[in-house]
Amino acid sequence: MRDNQKQFTITLNAMDLGQLLDGIRIRAESWRRTAEFIESGYADDAFICEECSDANEAVRIATHYERIITLVECQIEEQGGW
Repeated sequence: MRDNQKQFTITLNAMDLGQLLDGIRIRAESWRRTAEFIESGYADDAFICEECSDANEAVRIATHYERIITLVECQIEEQGGW
């Protein structure tokens, strides 16, 4: 983390937190599938390809979402889990 990035503490109930994580997981998956599509030219079912310059950019964005998920899940575990 860069020193100049402001940190926030947000309080959510378990249901809202679950919904938030579900949304972030969907975004990560969309970016992963976009990278796969760009690399292979094949998609196994209908999906909306994200707009990016190349597969590497799509992977970087997916990885960023996945990092957020991991950070949130670690904080959940630190607080006693679900």
